Order: sequence, then C-alpha cells, then structure tokens
Amino acid sequence: MLELAILGFLAEGPLPGHELRRRITHLTGYSRPVSDGTLYPAINRLTRAGLIERRPAPQAGGGRYVLNLTAQGREDMLRRLREPAEHEITDFSRWFTILAFLSLLPDSAEQNAVLRRRLDFLEAPASFFYDGDTPLRAEQVSDPYRRGMLLTARAISRAERAWLHEVLDGDGIRGADEQPGPRTHTRDRKD
Repeated sequence: MLELAILGFLAEGPLPGHELRRRITHLTGYSRPVSDGTLYPAINRLTRAGLIERRPAPQAGGGRYVLNLTAQGREDMLRRLREPAEHEITDFSRWFTILAFLSLLPDSAEQNAVLRRRLDFLEAPASFFYDGDTPLRAEQVSDPYRRGMLLTARAISRAERAWLHEVLDGDGIRGADEQPGPRTHTRDRKD
C-alpha cells in the first residue's frame, strides 16, 4: 500500500521526498508510521520500474530532487485502484489507502465496483471470536474487553455500510466541506 500511496500522491502533482513522506505519514497515521528506511527503498523500486522519475530541484538546494509520476506510473496506479487484492479490501488501513485515491479512477462504474466489493465484505457475518464456525456477537461474550472490541467494530461497520449504501444508491459523495472523523484502527467487520 506504500507504493499505491506514493503513486497516488504523485498523481496529484510533483513532490520532493520529504513532502511525500509527510503526506503518507498523515494518511497512515500512528498505526503504520513511514520511516526513511521504508520510503526511500520504495521510491527506488518505483523509479527502477519506470513508474516515477526524479528530477533535480536546484531551487531547493544541492542534491535535492522532485519526484514525478510517469505515464506508466499513472497506468499502474489506476490498475491497482481498479483491481485491489482481497486483503486490500478487507484490511481497514489498506482499505483507507484505496479509498484515499479512489477518486483518481476516471470511471464512476469502476469506483462503484470497488466500493461494492468492500460492502460485500462488510455485510458477511464475521467476528473476532467464534464458537466453532459461528461468529459470536458482543452480547454473547462475557469478557468486557472483548465485548468492547466487538461493540466498537460493530459501530464502525454500521457507519461505513451506511456511507457505502449512500454512495452506491446515488446520494453519494459529499462536498469538500465534510471533515474526516477521528482515526480508528480497529477491525471493521460486524460481529
């Protein structure tokens, strides 16, 4: 998902490495901090693959450069958005990276196909805890902390399912005046 975040942010315009790191850190939050030892090898891989290019930025000082997305990089980014792997649909943090750049897909039908995959996942019965093959609901768990996990996951899942139905039913995408809610990094399937 780091590579998708790099490609996605560069699709919005050229960036120096330090600014790219700042944006990725804001996107991934405290749960998955991005170090230079992770970011710069990813940039190097993408550069070698011809997906991004480095251009000198003399105005920023010696040795500084700006990263640009290539046409091949844009196509790769769009492919990743159109065809996310199953674990990218089901993992909350990975899903948020997909969602952060989904508007870059030019076709709303393709966007909706990805959203439907997420909705299908959220509507399937699941839990953190099971009795055999049967998912346990919060009301069936006596441990207060496990119950808290299930209740939190239920609330997040309900909110996300409501939003997905709103978008897919056509009432959809709100304006830029909507502010994001608090960050949550819990499993998001209903219990």
